Amino acid sequence: MFNKVLIANRGEIALRVLRACKELGIPTVAVHSTADNGAMHVRLADESVCIGPPPARDSYLNIPQILAACEISGADAVHPGYGFLSENARFADILEAHNITFIGPRASDIRTMGDKIEAKRTAQALGIPVVPGSPGAVTDDGEAMRIAADIGFPVLVKASAGGGGRGMKVARTAEDLSMALATARSEAGAAFGDDAVYIEKYLGKPRHIEIQVFGDGEGNAIHLGERDCSLQRRHQKVWEEAQSPALTDSQRKEIGEICASAMRKMKYRGAGTIEFLYENDEFYFIEMNTRLQVEHPVTEAITGLDLVHEQLRVAAGQGLSLTQDQVTFSGHAIECRINAEDPVTFAPSPGQISYYHAPGGIGTRIDSGVYQGYTIPPFYDSLIGKLIVHGRNRQECLMRLRRALDEIIVDGVKTTLPLFQRLVDNPDIQAGNYDIHWLEEYLAGGAKAA
Repeated sequence: MFNKVLIANRGEIALRVLRACKELGIPTVAVHSTADNGAMHVRLADESVCIGPPPARDSYLNIPQILAACEISGADAVHPGYGFLSENARFADILEAHNITFIGPRASDIRTMGDKIEAKRTAQALGIPVVPGSPGAVTDDGEAMRIAADIGFPVLVKASAGGGGRGMKVARTAEDLSMALATARSEAGAAFGDDAVYIEKYLGKPRHIEIQVFGDGEGNAIHLGERDCSLQRRHQKVWEEAQSPALTDSQRKEIGEICASAMRKMKYRGAGTIEFLYENDEFYFIEMNTRLQVEHPVTEAITGLDLVHEQLRVAAGQGLSLTQDQVTFSGHAIECRINAEDPVTFAPSPGQISYYHAPGGIGTRIDSGVYQGYTIPPFYDSLIGKLIVHGRNRQECLMRLRRALDEIIVDGVKTTLPLFQRLVDNPDIQAGNYDIHWLEEYLAGGAKAA
């Protein structure tokens, strides 16, 4: 395997990777900013290296500092977690040039899938269904108008680079298109340094379905089923579940095999997630994330597979631990992302946690890096932790989630726990009847989270 793994991340994902390494007997190195001196992953790692001041650009995004930490500690592999440098092809190249293994895909695949236009072209060539739209970036308003008229309004103008809803605008009529293009280009240029945009057909009430894939880099690949991530606010996922209440067994098998087949053709290495919009029994590719996803625990719950173990195996050249016919799915799982935010305004609420009690019991998991007395810094995302529950079926899973939400206590900061306590009892959620717009419409309609 590896002599020592450096974890180039923080918070719950750093702790998640650390635990997997410990189970496999691999020593770990935690890197941290000065704001994270007391973080749990720093406390539990075999070694730790401070890599800079709180701003991420000076620490967690500082490639020279992370490389220096590898050299100081003797780490021969780096796990990037998610976010930060996890999809940075240049970082992967630099590590490989210094004979340090990047625990993730090849840099070339990160580049291909990191550009949304190139990713769409690649997906289409690999046989993955895509949303109708422009074949590449649109260069002028006249071209955009011709394409939009051909596929039909409404259309979605999207930034080629980036994500999180930035550089994304809906044009419902021809009159809206020019403004949507200008606004999307401006936002994309400011956020990503690249103002290229493309056009896709806008789907009215889709669900967000994603397929977890794994490849060994040699042409073997499997899928681990789907996750339904349709409950979103401002294009940020809030609640994820597996399997999707919207799909049939035949549908999930078909789209799963399409994705696994594409990864075999691509000779993809490591973990990846192929994301779709799903409407009227049709799947439309939107992007691929070449990393571990925040919501990976729901896949682990229904498959019994440790995805970080699998990442480490593949990166070490040991191949996949199972074949597609050995993958089985059991029960249902739901994940709630608990943030340090005001449950009504969603404004960040950093500060010290005065009391913390994690839920327990059968089928209950909490992935979190916080503890009583821990101070949530204002410099990073507001994720406190992820509550994951698993049951024999979706109804049992919802009952277990309700119980766990009543049990968890986080005092000292505002949290989004009240939102989930309301959602779990909502008739639409209980019936699995929701789409990517449901949560924002629910909140806008006066259904307050507290």
